Amino acid sequence: MNATLLFVQALNGLQFGILLFLIAAGLTLVFGVMDFINLAHGVQYMVGAYLGATLAAWTGSFWLGLLLTLPATLGFGLLLEFLVFRHFYDRDHLSQVLATFGVILFLNEGVRVVFGTAPLQMPMPELLSGGVTVMDGLLYPTYRIAILAVGLATAGLLWFLVERTRAGMLVRAGASNAPMVSALGVDIRRLFMLVFGFGAMLAGFAGALATPILSVEPGMGDTPLILAFVVIVIGGIGSIRGAFLGALLVGLVETLGRGLMPDLMRLVMDPSAARQTGAALASMLVYIVMAAILTFRPAGLFPARR
Repeated sequence: MNATLLFVQALNGLQFGILLFLIAAGLTLVFGVMDFINLAHGVQYMVGAYLGATLAAWTGSFWLGLLLTLPATLGFGLLLEFLVFRHFYDRDHLSQVLATFGVILFLNEGVRVVFGTAPLQMPMPELLSGGVTVMDGLLYPTYRIAILAVGLATAGLLWFLVERTRAGMLVRAGASNAPMVSALGVDIRRLFMLVFGFGAMLAGFAGALATPILSVEPGMGDTPLILAFVVIVIGGIGSIRGAFLGALLVGLVETLGRGLMPDLMRLVMDPSAARQTGAALASMLVYIVMAAILTFRPAGLFPARR
């Protein structure tokens, strides 16, 4: 792999990491604040992608569709919280896993019934359809750079809300000692509901952003969900800073590993075996990195303050 291709893959890894952060940020808040294991977080990413594509088609504008997706996914998340999830806050983790897995099956099948099984394609917004010269003779898609910029801005805003506002103070206090916060007069159930809805909105926002570069199809949230759990474990459960840095690390390892491992294996194997072995090792690389980090930092790189 030459230097130009390596640079492009690194940019792709950062962009993938930003999308993972938008998914993992809501997941780490729900898990860290509410101690609730939500396996259905990935389908909220899928729902956001379908809503973004549908609303953009109805309005004829990608930007208006993206804007409308935010309140739509927020409302959908609050509806799920009211109908299903709030009834399992006080149950054990196994009950939460079973309930949210049932939601995954229900929503995946619902999407197949409503939209069919054929993938949907979302046209690239015309304003961002070109490329930006990042090196001599190398154009990088403008839309992917826009995802990087939007993700960084969202990360900064989220950090400010959690660390520098009263609402963020209540969220952090609820993560440390929810009964005490409730005893001080804070409606902890409403706080949990808002945290859950906000997490769903972030996941849906990530799905809508990904529609022009990924196929929108049933089950598309399964793989990002697994990687999002890896992100919050590496970064530290409940930590926004940890989720951000963990997402960038996972995005780079996942993308560069798939590009580099086959080439590295060719140094010691014939091309056919190197391709197969490299692909197998690349799929394991993220989990190897996670295991190595947890060996030295069992609580993650940046665990939330308790």
